[in-house]
Amino acid sequence: MTATATSTPPPASKVSGGKGGRTRFSLPVILLIVAGALLALSAVRAITGAQDVTSAGQISAALAMAVPIGLAGLGGLWSERAGVVNIGLEGMMILGTFFGAWAGWQTDPWIGVLAGIVGGMLGGLLHAVATVTFGVDHIISGIAINILALGFTTYLAKLWFNTGEAAAMGGSPKQSPPADSITTVTVPGLSDWLHSLAQHHWFFVSDVAGVLGGLVTNVSVLTLVALALFVATFFILWKTAFGLRLRSAGENPVAAESLGVNVYRYKYIAVIASGGLAGLGGAFLSLVTSHIYNEGQTGGRGYIGLAAMIFGNWRPGGLAMGAGLFGFADALQLRNGGDSVHALLLLLVVVLAVLAAWKLYRKKFVPAAISGVIAAVVLVWYLATDTVPTEFVSATPYIVTLLVLSLSAQRLRMPKANGMRYRKGEGK
Repeated sequence: MTATATSTPPPASKVSGGKGGRTRFSLPVILLIVAGALLALSAVRAITGAQDVTSAGQISAALAMAVPIGLAGLGGLWSERAGVVNIGLEGMMILGTFFGAWAGWQTDPWIGVLAGIVGGMLGGLLHAVATVTFGVDHIISGIAINILALGFTTYLAKLWFNTGEAAAMGGSPKQSPPADSITTVTVPGLSDWLHSLAQHHWFFVSDVAGVLGGLVTNVSVLTLVALALFVATFFILWKTAFGLRLRSAGENPVAAESLGVNVYRYKYIAVIASGGLAGLGGAFLSLVTSHIYNEGQTGGRGYIGLAAMIFGNWRPGGLAMGAGLFGFADALQLRNGGDSVHALLLLLVVVLAVLAAWKLYRKKFVPAAISGVIAAVVLVWYLATDTVPTEFVSATPYIVTLLVLSLSAQRLRMPKANGMRYRKGEGK
């Protein structure tokens, strides 16, 4: 690399991912998308009679499913904004579920939350040492962490949960004794009024009431902490000098080094924070969702969180939307089975038809034709059946993940130096 290249500072617009990206999820855009999604869901509910699609219970469950996915994705965002690909989010979540449940059972659930964060941070530190210090391929390091975390926690579960007091309290080689619950919050008065309004099943109005009711009824305090972390991440990474330096390490580390940025330090901070956020997502699963550690509890949510981050174009707002979508799909198949998933086939037809029209308008005839054909096939499937197979229902979150990534692939813009090996002084 020439001396000129090394002395050029990273452009602010490119580092921010704003003008340099093809799509930016600003607040008005997010609100417009949410309103459109609510209108579409209202139409689906009215046509199919699947009343639970927008009920408070469904939204509350979707929120609980979305939080660990969103926290894992937020961890991926921190890491990849600094230029380190973190496939090991799944393993860091596993560490969070185990240590969170163990400490929560032994002491207090909030101590368990801290233990889950620390467990995830240890996984992040291992990933940082391997990738930043020793230059190991990021994908290989992440996969190794996933395997090590699974084996490590499986061994410790047999050692800690299958003997003595733990076994007497319901522990086994595959699960921990239960921990106490974390406090939940309900807005008095408003929750009951929204529930009453939702029972009328009015078009759109009752659907909005059901959604809002799910957001103000029995919400875990840890969920509020997670929402605050999304806001804090935006302000730290996009509104502070620290965040600019961290993002410059993922865009052009050589130029950042020439301006006095300690690239190694910022990469370490980002990857360790990434592990802590993923560990917090794991602790949420074991302390809020189920109150125990279960082997295989994460169920691939670390990977889905990574997909949500990619869907969100490495921005917190888009990531939150992706996590909400995946959480909704996950809760839908857990609560309602085939009937509600069958109703959403109609929504999929509408989405694909709109996509086909958009591609046709952009004169991309082959993608338009493919989207139109798939929409027709799904419509025939919907009209010819009353439910969907159990296997399809259980795979709904993963199918949604693949569909969303395929639809959003053409507008993505990752940090330029993401996944690249960096060595200090390479540009000199």
